Amino acid sequence: MSGLSWLTILRKRENFRAAFRDFDPAMVARFGARDASRLMADAGIVRNRAKIDAVINNAQRYKDLVEEHGSLAAYVWRFAPSPRRRLIDHDELMKIKASEEAVALSKDLRKRGWGFVGPTTVYSFMQAMGLVNDHVKGCEIGREVVRLNREFRRPA
Repeated sequence: MSGLSWLTILRKRENFRAAFRDFDPAMVARFGARDASRLMADAGIVRNRAKIDAVINNAQRYKDLVEEHGSLAAYVWRFAPSPRRRLIDHDELMKIKASEEAVALSKDLRKRGWGFVGPTTVYSFMQAMGLVNDHVKGCEIGREVVRLNREFRRPA
């Protein structure tokens, strides 16, 4: 979703899922020039050649990362901040674009050859994967996330 709105991506989610083989990294890693051309012709997804190439490249890099760390989860959770014990207000949330941890993860992924993994994109990933709880005060789900974080054990 790098550089795009969540709503744009969410509206195209099922098209992305089909185009990228249910997001199976092993399948996407085998995509070649013909697949990239097919994706560029697919009006149901975002047709940006650099981003499509990056997805294929990142899927190929994924295998190396899993071999080294055992799983994507084990790798990513090394960069997770300490769980926030309080919910923030909306104004605080609007100021957050990335975190030190997102910057560090972004740099490490880039060093490993990944593309389109800037700090803002990585921070959004961290939010989506539950590494960061940016629910705001008054949100029942946010309170539940704080409670569940107390019991959660990070992947090793």
